[in-house]
Amino acid sequence: MPTLVMSGKSPHKIADGQLKKKAWTFLEKLQEDDSTPGLHIEPIANAADPRVRTGRVDQFWRAVLFKLVGQGDTHYVFHGIWAHDEAIAVAKRVTLRQNPINGIPVIEDLGVSAAGAATAVAPGMPAPAPVVPPAPAVPAQAEPTEPEVPHLVGLGYRREDLVERLGVPEAVADAALAAPTVDDLISLAAEHEGWLGLVLVDLGAGESVDDVITRLDLTPQPTTGDADEDLVRSLQRPAARAQFAFIGDQAELRAVIEQGDFAAWRVFLHPEQRRYVEQTTTGPFRLAGGAGTGKTVVLLHRARALAARQPKSRILLTTYTKNLASALEDQVAQLDPALGRADLGQPGVHITGVDALAHAVLRTADGPGLAASVLAVLGESRSNPMGRTATERWQAVVHTAASVLPPELATASFLQGEYELVVLPHRIRDEAEYLRVRRQGRGTALDRARRRAIWRVIETYRAQARADGTLDFAEAAAIAAAYLAGEGGPQPRPVADHVLVDEGQDLDPVRWQMLRAAVAPGPDDLFIAEDSHQRIYGPRTVLGRWGIAIVGRSRRLTLNYRTTAQNLRYAIGLLDGQEWTDLEGEVETHGYRSARSGPEPEVVAVGGLADEVEAAVARVRTWLADGVQPDTVAVLVPDRRQRERIVAALTDAGVHAVGVDRERPPAGRVAVMTRHRAKGTEFSRVVLTDLGADPAWVDATMDEAERADAELREQSLLYVAASRARDELVVLRRGGSRRGSQR
Repeated sequence: MPTLVMSGKSPHKIADGQLKKKAWTFLEKLQEDDSTPGLHIEPIANAADPRVRTGRVDQFWRAVLFKLVGQGDTHYVFHGIWAHDEAIAVAKRVTLRQNPINGIPVIEDLGVSAAGAATAVAPGMPAPAPVVPPAPAVPAQAEPTEPEVPHLVGLGYRREDLVERLGVPEAVADAALAAPTVDDLISLAAEHEGWLGLVLVDLGAGESVDDVITRLDLTPQPTTGDADEDLVRSLQRPAARAQFAFIGDQAELRAVIEQGDFAAWRVFLHPEQRRYVEQTTTGPFRLAGGAGTGKTVVLLHRARALAARQPKSRILLTTYTKNLASALEDQVAQLDPALGRADLGQPGVHITGVDALAHAVLRTADGPGLAASVLAVLGESRSNPMGRTATERWQAVVHTAASVLPPELATASFLQGEYELVVLPHRIRDEAEYLRVRRQGRGTALDRARRRAIWRVIETYRAQARADGTLDFAEAAAIAAAYLAGEGGPQPRPVADHVLVDEGQDLDPVRWQMLRAAVAPGPDDLFIAEDSHQRIYGPRTVLGRWGIAIVGRSRRLTLNYRTTAQNLRYAIGLLDGQEWTDLEGEVETHGYRSARSGPEPEVVAVGGLADEVEAAVARVRTWLADGVQPDTVAVLVPDRRQRERIVAALTDAGVHAVGVDRERPPAGRVAVMTRHRAKGTEFSRVVLTDLGADPAWVDATMDEAERADAELREQSLLYVAASRARDELVVLRRGGSRRGSQR
């Protein structure tokens, strides 16, 4: 049974529905048996590469492939489908070989200039022109000036670095060394699929040649003396997997064909990402990275890899919100429809939000164990532990504290924070314990008198909840953690063998305690993806304080695959002036770079709400008139009231728009959503409204530490919103209009 290898570099977009069906039938038969009658897998006389073959898709269409016999198996590298005569011409001039410097496989079309970006041309599509970076403009009648130093030359790179050490083709190396700016270099990189584009991006960011070789694993491998065997091995290397993928079964093959574009179907993995997918850790591991760097992609592939290595293992994939958990479900289905889903505690992959996880643990807990766990956390019982206390309860008890606490402490946000970040994770059940506890990270100092006053408010809160018999969400997580850890029973009760956590920066201590208890300590137990710059929900948390030791087991991704370099610069600029700490308690830095280039973000001055709505509608209508698909456009707003205004205005203007809340963004409509709801989404074009207006969290009674954290979250929220835009970003700002400026 031959192995099929798809080349993402070949432009084999199959748009016609009938051709899709025929391509599927051809490749399915090829994958089952290449001697099947009717396939007509034939060599080509006088071909540049003796491995090349063509196969009959039907009387008109033929496929071009390379046949390799290595590792005891036959491999077919699928290059594309062309009309019969054109397929024969393509087959005669294409070659599959290893780069002589780095050993990475490459398909070359000897009929296309070496400086060209593509190696083949899809049926009916013109070949892309070679990228020639523009020369710096010289003003008319200006005095002669020193020529601008090209970006890579200014960084100290030489032609021999690119050609002789990295294996960059000479024509591409010359174009890269002539690129005036980093944006020109990124534009050049975007024309080259796979490892070559990644090399140019890394060089543009100032990475040393040695670091690039290490990150992309560009060191040539020993040869076996069998050319086909060496090619098969080279196709399996991490850098090659950026361009080639081994199709494991019929379900994957069908996904390729039905999508019509292999490069769009495949979830891309950078060689460095693949390392984190496949590695075995000795304990908890943290993978940090900015928006669009592929942290979630790593989690998805890692879940799949763990399931493949250990089919009977229980894999828990979780995140903070229900919406993000639903998005993970969709992405897993796209990556591998055959990946087995499972109920909590059963073999397979279970995907859920953290609060849904707590609910599931309590629902399936044995009665005595659950009762003991409630007592261990609260020091009292609850008659309806599956019921949830109303979120407004804290506001209702605030008046109790008004006469005994200063205004900055007599707020629902402060008291709820004290309860969830100090009382619950430390299992405090009475005043004496609260007077002794260390309040690390809370910022506001409390003397004994203030602690006693706060405890009286907490007792009031608990008494009202006890009357209802309910638990709030944080209490449910704390009790689930106690149950799983065996605090209320004879032994721990883990429900997973591997726990994968997305958006870890938004989780609080009791949720971390629950996840730590959900899996027994050991190899590959906890794998955490986080970005401290996107912390818009949870408090600052140091995992080491809650039994999760990640010191020495943390790495960071820096290459952004989603957002253009221009939009990324704008989004990062929104973080200026603040300091972020990660889950290790260390100060977080950025330094992210993008593999894509595009227009500068446009910042438009608006005078007020009416102007803002009018400007948003006008920009959306312009994009749609230019042929942009509606469901790739979003308007991001600060709150639901603004969302409804924008939806109504777009609808009145004849635009199909929808306000998105908990549901998935629908197809065929412009999405209007709050910045918080936009977390985990991406769009080709985004309008970001209301910058410069007073944020909703402003409260004169906040204490200094609480206000500072709220300001930090507001900046993080703007960064999240701005980084949703892949290609174009328009910012509507109250006062001030300038292109690409934040402040």
